[in-house]
Amino acid sequence: MAEPPVHPRPRLGVFKFASCDGCQLTLLDCEDELLPLAAEIEIAHFAEASSDVQPGPYDLSLVEGSVSTPEHLERIRRIRAESRHLVTIGACATAGGVQALRNFADVAEFRATVYAKPDYIETLATSTPISAHVPVDFELRGCPIDRGQLIEVITAFLADRRPDIPDHSVCFACKRRGTTCLPVAHGIPCLGPVTHAGCGALCPAYGRGCYGCFGPSGSTNMPAMIPLLRSDGMSEEDVLRFLHTFNVAKFAAIEPEREEP
Repeated sequence: MAEPPVHPRPRLGVFKFASCDGCQLTLLDCEDELLPLAAEIEIAHFAEASSDVQPGPYDLSLVEGSVSTPEHLERIRRIRAESRHLVTIGACATAGGVQALRNFADVAEFRATVYAKPDYIETLATSTPISAHVPVDFELRGCPIDRGQLIEVITAFLADRRPDIPDHSVCFACKRRGTTCLPVAHGIPCLGPVTHAGCGALCPAYGRGCYGCFGPSGSTNMPAMIPLLRSDGMSEEDVLRFLHTFNVAKFAAIEPEREEP
């Protein structure tokens, strides 16, 4: 009797651009979940985990980090061409990251402040998400990403289905945890109403207002949010700093026009 055909395992590639590596470390932290998953896939390229990296093509590529240098432009196009599916993970890859603060200032001044020899540094004037340069099949938010959502995304693409990732706000998660609303009960500024869920409302559960590390949700109403922050005692400058962090490019894109002083 003929042996059944052996189907090759799907090939996974994990790649880094401008980032802190935190989202890749989240994947490495999924020890218990990765053990059964590793039997179903071939981890062909993951420099954070192994020096044994293999060339493409890849069935699924996970990309962390923003496009911040000329070399990044060429590299992301090559990875896209070698990938059946490409998923961006984390705030840097989906929104440009905290380094996107350069988009609103003079990058030459930043470069001279950070580096002793700025003439040796090649960088772009902006830090942009991967989707600004190549087609992306899915964006997984967070700084860092949530391990449960990451496993869901990987298994979904290996099963040829859409990932089941909610697009509601952090407020829904607070209600599920039974967490008292910080702005209502204590007057603590919180970006929960406009922030994408995924963290499990971790900060509000410990008395700290959400600061938007998962970026704006699909139902964000920023014109209504700004007056609420002001009513909680935040100045115009405080509001600006509150929004201009990990997902500055995403939040800035939906901020209402500010009144002239």
